Amino acid sequence: MAYYCYKCRNELEFIVKVGIKVGRQDTCKHCATDLHVCKNCHFYDPSVHNQCRESRAEFIRDRERANFCAHFTFKDADAAPEVDDSAAKAKAKLDALFKGLK
Repeated sequence: MAYYCYKCRNELEFIVKVGIKVGRQDTCKHCATDLHVCKNCHFYDPSVHNQCRESRAEFIRDRERANFCAHFTFKDADAAPEVDDSAAKAKAKLDALFKGLK
């Protein structure tokens, strides 16, 4: 199982075992970003209430800073997280549409 930093998207080289949690002060060795954050959590979902699928979790204001959430479970991934490139795709479509006007 592979684990990735939400910010730099580099693979993290540690083993998350059952019962062993990522520490609140642990940071990514690539970008020094906090790891115990909502955006690295299995329950993080920006489309639901509180942006968390764990119904008992308390509200966390800053999703990118270390927190004390007891429900934190590191998000597992079989491949590197996909980057939202919708803005790049839209720009490419606009460039193609207006390329003759330059």
